[in-house]
Amino acid sequence: MVKPLTFKGDKKVRKRKVPDGDGDRAAYSTSFAAQDPIIGTHDDDSWVTAEAATDIAGPILFVLPSTMPTCIACDANGKVFASKLENMVEENTTTAEPHDVRQVWIANRVTGTEEISFKGHHGRYLNCDKIGVLSANREAISPEESFLCIASRETPGTFSIQTIREKFLTIAGEANIPGIRGDAESISFNTTLRVRMQARYKPQLKANKEQKVKEKISRKELEETVGRRLDDSEARRLKKAKFQGDYHEAILDLKVKGKHDKYS
Repeated sequence: MVKPLTFKGDKKVRKRKVPDGDGDRAAYSTSFAAQDPIIGTHDDDSWVTAEAATDIAGPILFVLPSTMPTCIACDANGKVFASKLENMVEENTTTAEPHDVRQVWIANRVTGTEEISFKGHHGRYLNCDKIGVLSANREAISPEESFLCIASRETPGTFSIQTIREKFLTIAGEANIPGIRGDAESISFNTTLRVRMQARYKPQLKANKEQKVKEKISRKELEETVGRRLDDSEARRLKKAKFQGDYHEAILDLKVKGKHDKYS
């Protein structure tokens, strides 16, 4: 499910956990949740660069190869235009983020194909007609609302966006704020766009975070598995083993050690 977009400068509202009576757990939720890299990873609203066509999903930003940093945007009437980018680090478009909801498109795979549709902020889809004019005024997906994202071999992290007629989206004109069309015959510098996306939708980052969540285990769970209370060093050792992959061996060692201590 696509979540509401946030932009730089927006005030973040932190949700507070309700204490459940467990002193340790309540203390953790109020004191350490903000420091835990696992907590809230599914809400990661940072922006990263798509590196492969399979990365492209969820809210995205099309960065154009124009002299002045711009991106593809659309207004409420479906008019597509180049919009000036403002959220960047030292004018570096590899760090670009949207500052206006009109600059954001929602990317979704077209069922049964490698093509992608792009829905604007007003709920209508980007399309390209037979003469290369772009607009975003259709409520349903047809071949004209389906695009193929071809990764650039020369410039990693950039793509050429191909229409159903095998033409490419391109910037047009020499002005700082260029025009945008969908009628380029071949791939060139002017057809090479950078796609920025929210980190939580990038498959590799998503997989890494899910793995970290899976590896996370509480002290209470460890003590239940071992069958006794653990001191701090034992708990740290087991958590480290969980991360390194020798968790079961470490559990067995502690159980054996516990038996030896009991009869010594």
